[in-house]
Amino acid sequence: MLKTFYAILVNSLTASITNTFVWFAVTFWVYLGTKSVIATAIMAGVYTLTVALSGFFLGSLVDRYQKKRVMILSSVCSFFLYALACLIFSVTPPVVFTDTTSLTLWIFVVLVLVGAIAGNLRGIALSTLVTILIPEKRRDKANGLVGTANGVAFLVASIFSGLVIGFLGVWWVLVIALGLTALVIVHLLTLSIPEAEKQVTPAMAKLDSNSLDIRGTIRIITLVPGLFALIFFHTFNNFLGGVFMSLMDAYGLLLVSVQVWGILWGALSLGFIVGGLIVAKKGLGANPLRTLFLANIVMWAICSVFTLVASIVPLAIGMFVWLCLIPAVEAAEQTILQKVVPLERQGRVFGFAQSVEQAATPVTAFLIGPIAQLIFIPFMTTGAGADLLGPWFGTGADRGLALLFTASGLIGLVVTLLAMRSYAYRTLSENYQKQQLVVAQAYEIA
Repeated sequence: MLKTFYAILVNSLTASITNTFVWFAVTFWVYLGTKSVIATAIMAGVYTLTVALSGFFLGSLVDRYQKKRVMILSSVCSFFLYALACLIFSVTPPVVFTDTTSLTLWIFVVLVLVGAIAGNLRGIALSTLVTILIPEKRRDKANGLVGTANGVAFLVASIFSGLVIGFLGVWWVLVIALGLTALVIVHLLTLSIPEAEKQVTPAMAKLDSNSLDIRGTIRIITLVPGLFALIFFHTFNNFLGGVFMSLMDAYGLLLVSVQVWGILWGALSLGFIVGGLIVAKKGLGANPLRTLFLANIVMWAICSVFTLVASIVPLAIGMFVWLCLIPAVEAAEQTILQKVVPLERQGRVFGFAQSVEQAATPVTAFLIGPIAQLIFIPFMTTGAGADLLGPWFGTGADRGLALLFTASGLIGLVVTLLAMRSYAYRTLSENYQKQQLVVAQAYEIA
């Protein structure tokens, strides 16, 4: 079972690198060709919205069909869409792709976007395969390895997407993607992936329909005390975290050159890998929910202080620790869901959680820019904040962004501390430790 899991993990890593590489590269290419920040912002917004909306549908596919078949479908869809995009690029004059009003440009972008998002189907399937292939006591470590793989994919894609666009061009990006995707499909066909046997009862058959069955999925989540609260806690964290991800580049580029900032982010992305490896080796402890909240406390505490001084050093240290803790938070949520949710519904619950949690990111992306530009930056440049806080905090545009980061960090810290003292936290923690899956209750109620 472990050998099968490692083989699937390597296969998924290759697919993840390919899809992330393509999307990063095309984003760079669109900006370089059009010089339009609005175009890249639209791409980012559409990408996150599509990820959020597709979770329900992708999760239902994972539950309804064999995991191997679903993963092959994911890669076949990516291959077909990349091939179609490559064909369009080959027969279209290059000047067409420099015009943001060009319908051909946006058809090309959408094909690549959907091809990359098709890979999310594999991610949901992989989470359920951890439940099938890995003994319960080792699932937290397995989830840590999944986090490490995600970090490696981000690091490799970040580096090579820019290099390939700079030296070869977008056509070669698609050619490389087609080759790697074909290898992924061939390798996956050679693997034997076991499927868990479903214990079908009349009540289960009624609950586990062949539709998206969002109502049934919500019913399952509701019947696990505290689970809805956990999902919405992650959603709130993503909303606040979107502040940092949306404005961090702008803040960093006010401190250092673009070359230094790019190299720094390449180094900082190692935090994903380091954090994942630590979880893979040490696990998450007896209570992953407690580990999740403690990690969030550290993350928000760091976010509250790492911009107090206008220096790249505390920012880099804080961001590295923050990125190291992300795999622990994600692995904890996955481990909890794998234990308290019946396997037959895990795909849809993972998809539901992805949709709800990711929906917060585009909201932040669209709102935080105007808030920073119209409120915080003037407040710390020519407004009252420059007089009240300026003598020790500093003044200027970078200090306006820094104040926004500090305020967001403090809000996140307070909310996490309050959530950790809540009834939902206690009940979900007790439910996890007592292994009360409430499956029978769910089917009886259905």
